[in-house]
Amino acid sequence: MSLQSLVFCSDDKILRVLRRVLSDLEIQMEHCLNADSAIHKITRQRFEAIIVDCTDHATASQILTSIRNAPCNKRAVAVAIIDGQTALRGAFELGAHFVLYKPISMERAKTSFRAARALMKSERRRNQRIPVQIPVVLYTQEGARVNTVTSDLGEGGMAVQAAKLQRRSGQQVRAQFTLPDTNFDCDCQVEIAWENTTRQSGIRFVELTPEVREKLRGWFNQHAAPAEVEDPPMACRLTDLSTGGCYLDTNTPFPVRAKVILSLILPGAKVQVSGVVKVMHPEKGMGVEFNQSTDEQCGLVEDFLGTLSNSAEGTSPELLVEPEGIQSSDPEDKEHWESKGVYDPLLDLFRRGLDLTVEEFHSEMQKQRGSKAKRATVSI
Repeated sequence: MSLQSLVFCSDDKILRVLRRVLSDLEIQMEHCLNADSAIHKITRQRFEAIIVDCTDHATASQILTSIRNAPCNKRAVAVAIIDGQTALRGAFELGAHFVLYKPISMERAKTSFRAARALMKSERRRNQRIPVQIPVVLYTQEGARVNTVTSDLGEGGMAVQAAKLQRRSGQQVRAQFTLPDTNFDCDCQVEIAWENTTRQSGIRFVELTPEVREKLRGWFNQHAAPAEVEDPPMACRLTDLSTGGCYLDTNTPFPVRAKVILSLILPGAKVQVSGVVKVMHPEKGMGVEFNQSTDEQCGLVEDFLGTLSNSAEGTSPELLVEPEGIQSSDPEDKEHWESKGVYDPLLDLFRRGLDLTVEEFHSEMQKQRGSKAKRATVSI
């Protein structure tokens, strides 16, 4: 099944470029000329991407807002077409994940949509489910044990029956189950995504170890209907690193709140760490904060940083990044670092990133590289 996109734009030149680029990337395009028609489709039809020309700010705002309010498209990738850097912050505040600058060239548009397509495929895979009934044990934060059974299972989560869970926004529980037709026991952190009147609950995976992630993906690939080939991970250049995160130089950055997997590849070794994009500069790069909310995640980050430091002299490691969907919320992790008594200037810069221009951000980052007083920093 092809990826589906909706385009709201009246500029013939832009449309010609988009038709060519989307066709080359095997993304189907549906075109709307007026806002009412676009909003009507957004509320009734599922799209993996919605592309909006922001020439008329009020109309663009209306359409972008409707995306987040439409149950079938609230996780769609939103792309804003803007006039320049001055409109960048406004586009992100309206909910855009990616931006295309006018005038749009074929080469720049294709570069941007490669990253968008990888995220679109990731989101679709995470939302796909395979009907299956297996026992699951849920442990709530209060220590209660809930025995339930699934009605479906996928890479991104599952639906469970008669779970008797009282949902709270962002509530997280721990799930334990055995993958069907295997002897592999999954133990992972999940969050309650939804509940309905028939006592079903939707559960989204939020904390997966590399082993669990790999096993889930392998099981899903064996049982799902044939799908499109996954996009390969993107190569990036590491420019700045701390114990809390890193900045990656790439012309195809992923958007803020994108969950990513960083793979450090050396001869005979591969180390992975997960993170969340905290700041994104179109066509420039992105800042990633490492996930360290559990002891296991902290251990993975230590392995990643240690391998990188040991390989800094003589060997040039390959660094690849792939998306794992978009985080539903953007939790503030400042308390995590304060509880450790550690000040991380790179993470602090990420949190201030939206208030800075690209030039100001990179100037601040350059100052940090030469600062003797910098703490929580790894030499590379």
